[in-house]
Amino acid sequence: MPPWFTAPIVKFQRAFAIAVVIAEAGIAVTGSVVRVTGSGLGCPTWPQCVAGSLVPVEHPEVAPLNQWVEFGNRTLTGVVGIIAALCVLSAWFNRPRRPRVLKLALVQLGGVVLQAVIGGILVLIDLLWWAVSIHMLVSMVLVWAAVLLVAALREGDGPAVPLVSRNVVRLQVVQAVVLGLLMLAGTFVTAAGPHAGDAATPRLDLPVPTLAQIHADLLFLFLGMLVALGFMLGHHARRAYATLVAVVVAQGAVGMVQYWTGVPEVLVSVHVLGAGAVVIATANLWTATRVRPHLDEPGLRSQTAGSSVASHV
Repeated sequence: MPPWFTAPIVKFQRAFAIAVVIAEAGIAVTGSVVRVTGSGLGCPTWPQCVAGSLVPVEHPEVAPLNQWVEFGNRTLTGVVGIIAALCVLSAWFNRPRRPRVLKLALVQLGGVVLQAVIGGILVLIDLLWWAVSIHMLVSMVLVWAAVLLVAALREGDGPAVPLVSRNVVRLQVVQAVVLGLLMLAGTFVTAAGPHAGDAATPRLDLPVPTLAQIHADLLFLFLGMLVALGFMLGHHARRAYATLVAVVVAQGAVGMVQYWTGVPEVLVSVHVLGAGAVVIATANLWTATRVRPHLDEPGLRSQTAGSSVASHV
């Protein structure tokens, strides 16, 4: 490819990576808007919006607002796909080409395709709650991977070397698992709650207070681990740690207000935004407690020999 085409793409590689973090978190928020407005079947077919048209048209069974809300979310999928494609192109054209950066960029592009397919299946199976949960969780995994992509651009290509003790690394691994369970429990609370995405969609037949309590218990466990990390980190990654604490506390406060006020629509979307922020902040702390040396650094082999589980992430 000619330099006039490749040079601008490579120049903005980091900007594309940051944009894909924002886009992956943002489309989860717009998905929540689809849900709380009952627009999940605003476009009742896929990949077309209605039979015979890719865009909303007058339909006797679907309100125009619901059509445009759902269509808008589908259109944003294309925007995320373009940003992910730019991440891939910038990684491909960059010299020397960095395999880890390219792989993480391909994860984003593949994730957009996967999410589009899952979204289509959701429509075809009338928004079954467990499929909606999968849709949300995949979004959060892609947000985490996008943060790793941003970090990879400032790191070297050597194996990850922890800046903290093995116990801290182990605690972070467990904390990441708990975060996944926390997100899963949150989707269950929503699945049993009043916002189905469509009035005719069956709900999860479990009591909301019980599910909310499980969700809260997992939050307290996550907070306990966060407190333990604060004592164990020492002087490492203090800014990233403080950011995570602030985001988690704010998200917990939103969750409590949401529960006490009967799950108002606007707070559902705010809570989803907070979930994305928690994932970003947790992944950022993860990357801040590890370093990947450049392959041409002296003594790399002795530094990285026998490195911990962090070398695989």
